[in-house]
Parts: sequence; C-alpha cells; structure tokens
Amino acid sequence: MSDLLARIGKDGLRGALQPGYDLAGLTWFRAGGPAELLFQPADEADLALFMERLPADVPVTVIGLGSNLLVREGGIPGVTVRLSARGFGQVEPEGPNRLRAGAAVPDKRLAEAALAAGLGGFAFYFGIPGGIGGALRMNAGANGGETRQRVVEVRAVDRSGAVRVLSNADMGYAYRHSSAPADLVFTSALFEGEPAPPEEIRAAMEAVTAHREAAQPIRSRTGGSTFKNPPGHSAWKLIDAAGCRGLTIGGAQVSEMHCNFLINLGEATAYDIERLGETVRARVLASSGVRLEWEIKRFGRFPPAREIAEFLGEG
Repeated sequence: MSDLLARIGKDGLRGALQPGYDLAGLTWFRAGGPAELLFQPADEADLALFMERLPADVPVTVIGLGSNLLVREGGIPGVTVRLSARGFGQVEPEGPNRLRAGAAVPDKRLAEAALAAGLGGFAFYFGIPGGIGGALRMNAGANGGETRQRVVEVRAVDRSGAVRVLSNADMGYAYRHSSAPADLVFTSALFEGEPAPPEEIRAAMEAVTAHREAAQPIRSRTGGSTFKNPPGHSAWKLIDAAGCRGLTIGGAQVSEMHCNFLINLGEATAYDIERLGETVRARVLASSGVRLEWEIKRFGRFPPAREIAEFLGEG
C-alpha cells in the first residue's frame, strides 16, 4: 500500500486518500470487506488530477451511496473512488426546464429539486434508494420511468484524467444498462423535465412512496432489487414460484415481503448474501429455465476457500 501511495503521490491532491478502508459501513447491507485504497476527491478537477497520475496497471472501482452494492470480504484491490457529497452533491437549474445534478446526489433529492422547480417527469426517482452516478451507469428506473428519459448529457472523467461530455445517445442506454465506457467516472449530468403543477408532481411522488412502503422491505438491511427482470417475466414471481420466499443461508434471507430483495438479518456476511443469491438463481433456472441476472453490483475478491461459483445447488 505504501508503494501504491508513493507511485500516485499526494502533492496537489485535495481529496482524502485512505488505505485499508472498511467499506461495510458504506453499504446498505452493512457487510463486506475493505478497499485497498479509498479516494474521495474534493471536486472534478481533483479527480481529473488523480486519474492522470494513477498508474495504468492499478485497477479502479467506483462506488456510490452503497444501496445496490455487495463488497466481498477479500476486499477491492487497487483504488476505490467514492464521490463526496461536498464536491459532487449539488443540484442547480441550468436553462429552461433543466437541472444539473452531481453524481453524489441521492436520486430522491433530484426528485425533490424537480418538484421545487415545477418540473414533472422525475417522480420515479423518489422511490430509488441510490445516487445519480449509479442511476447514470445502470439506467435506473422505477414506476414506469427510466433515467434515459431525462438525461440530456453526462460529464465524466476518463482514465487519462480528461473530462468528457457524453450525449444521451453516447450513453447507449438499454434496460438497466449503459454501454458507456466502463473506465469513465461520472461527475454530473444535465436532466430535462416538463413544466407541471406542483400538486400533480407531489401526488406522483406520494404514490411512489406508498407503493414502496406497501411492497418492499425498505426498513431492512437490503440492497434493493437483487435481479433484473428477464424479458417477459417478473424476477420476484420466478423466485416465488421456485419456492425461495423466506429462504435463508447464514444471516441472509430472501425477503418474505418481496422475493427480489435479499436481507441481512443482522449478522450476514457478504459470502452469505452472495451464496443465497446464487442459490436462488440455481433454483429459478431449474424451475423455469430462466437465467436471472444480478442487478446488485458485486465487487472485490473472495476470501481464501470462500469462493462462490455461479448457479450453486443446494449442497
């Protein structure tokens, strides 16, 4: 670690560099391992300088608010970048019907800012427990709305430290997916809505909240929707039909309330959670022939003798 820090150099960097940082507390699951080196840049210029200096052989992982994230106990090698609220957490108007939001802005806060600005089309964000950076990367959506419907352009820093601006088309959006280069670190995005009466916007946000509270285990330690909905199917229905509702491995459980949510009952490890997820995938495949794909992002190394193969059986 000291060698890596020496290779990067701290001169001129204003953000925090923290070796061996325990990431469990930053994830909604409250489980997992450390970052070999965590960097929290002060702002976009600081991030660009860091990326320019970073040796090409050092891997980079970007994490957000930790709501849709599982970090394996072996930890994340290289550098983990997490954008701070102070440097990347602002929402500001930028032209008629447009808002610019930093990548560290919670999705819910963007919905609130849109309400304050009298802009419709953002209410779906009120029910997504993540941040704008993650929403841009995975085309986050809910309640009939998706990120790609609102994005005008995205600012990002690439691996060489250059600042790039991508159009909506450049992002290559599809269902829960963006084909933008994986080495880009999104810093902000410009969004566009339509003028709407505040009472109409507020009603849509309240409907989103009511749906979440009635259907999802929002007060549990969970990572949100675990698997993507396969074409023509609902993931939770497939999981339920495979007999996985309430299934428990170690301290992890398939939610009794919503089968597409995994829960940390209190002492679950990342190993428990991922093994449960792979067991669910195996049972759904055997039951329906459908291969569920993870929506939760899983990063890091497995600890020794604790590797998890895809599509585990019951053994």
